[in-house]
Amino acid sequence: MSRSVAAIYVVLYGLAYFAGPVSLVWGWVRCSRLRKKTALASALSLTGFGLATASALLALSLAVYSRFHQFGFFDPKFARFCLWGTVLSLGGFVFALAGIWRKDPLRWFAPAAAMGTFAYWIILADADI
Repeated sequence: MSRSVAAIYVVLYGLAYFAGPVSLVWGWVRCSRLRKKTALASALSLTGFGLATASALLALSLAVYSRFHQFGFFDPKFARFCLWGTVLSLGGFVFALAGIWRKDPLRWFAPAAAMGTFAYWIILADADI
């Protein structure tokens, strides 16, 4: 493996296993304490953050499901999980970018959470299952 590929994996793992979970937890705590605005940008950030959270919950449910069900090689259920997780993450990132232009408690947490969950789905799709 070349150094550039190894560097990409380090960035992906850092996003998926550090930046994503930290931004999700910290964002929900911050949102519950400071949520007062109802502007369009605020609603877009909240929608993006909600989609990133849904992607993370799908990842957790996949982990629980995989404890009781062994996925085969090229299992269509596993592929659907990965597809929906990726779609939720990318949708969350699009909404988060749309809401980034106005000051909001979730302004930077929403795109970070969406990119963290997207990195997780990339790592999971690349895993040798």
